[in-house]
Amino acid sequence: MNVAEAAATCDDVLDAVGEAVIADRQFLETVLTGVLARGHVLLEDVPGTGKTLTARSFASALGLSFKRVQFTPDLLPADITGSNVFNRAESSFEFQPGPVFANIVLADEINRAPPKTQAALLEAMGEGQVTVDGETHPLPEPFFVIATQNPVEQEGTFALPEAQRDRFVVKTELGYPSREGERTLIDRRAERASQSPSVDPVLQGDAVTDLQAVPETVRVDGKLRDYVVDLGRATRDDDRVDVGVSPRGIQRLFEASRAVAVVAGRDYVVPDDVKRIAPVVFGHRLVLTNEAAVRDTDPRVVIRDVLDRVEVPAVASTGT
Repeated sequence: MNVAEAAATCDDVLDAVGEAVIADRQFLETVLTGVLARGHVLLEDVPGTGKTLTARSFASALGLSFKRVQFTPDLLPADITGSNVFNRAESSFEFQPGPVFANIVLADEINRAPPKTQAALLEAMGEGQVTVDGETHPLPEPFFVIATQNPVEQEGTFALPEAQRDRFVVKTELGYPSREGERTLIDRRAERASQSPSVDPVLQGDAVTDLQAVPETVRVDGKLRDYVVDLGRATRDDDRVDVGVSPRGIQRLFEASRAVAVVAGRDYVVPDDVKRIAPVVFGHRLVLTNEAAVRDTDPRVVIRDVLDRVEVPAVASTGT
């Protein structure tokens, strides 16, 4: 699959998901960018905006298996990974896979589970495998997590540790739809018998793996590579930041920028690709100082200031 074919496929996927999810096109592109970059996506928004529907719709459009895990304070690690169950007929233990064994796993309200349970998901997100009773079990390919959390209701929640936030390629939000969008929701609901709309598959089989391989062919000028590094390092020098973007975060910006170029139908990255995706790649990786937190500083403001401060390189429009 070449870049042109991948871009056309991405358009078809976005169109299919857009038939079910009333959301800004850029938001849907951001989620798809996370998929192309072989990463995980964190959706943070108030209930009822369509986070679960977004995850399910992408799974359907991409032709992938889908499992939903509702995170609660009493959720155990084995409830996610699975466990060894004794088979009386065979007089032996057999591994019964948990819901994490799917291509797309929706970790709904992930911050409601205790740290030990969150840690069980960390290995899956980072290594593509789970370990139960000392035995390692590989997860399906492709595998990625779409996690949701509610930014308003914090009672009975456990903040995601920095190590786990760093596993998500992007963190984004839907926001409320426009008035026209909400009217469309009502019209669609009136014309169907089921509560949730269905999405027809756009891809089948190993096509998603082929699609994910395309960003690896995208060219990135040396000056742009320096720019990506400089942006990450600049977050560490900001007075409002206690812990800046990690080396992993810088790599994720590089990968996400190439995915953005694919969605746009280009086989090379331009500075605008980097600037567009940087806020959702970097924002959740910053740890602000106590003073900045007391002042309720928004990490997105810090990223915006960094983008304004770091000089944008001049590169050829053809990416050569």
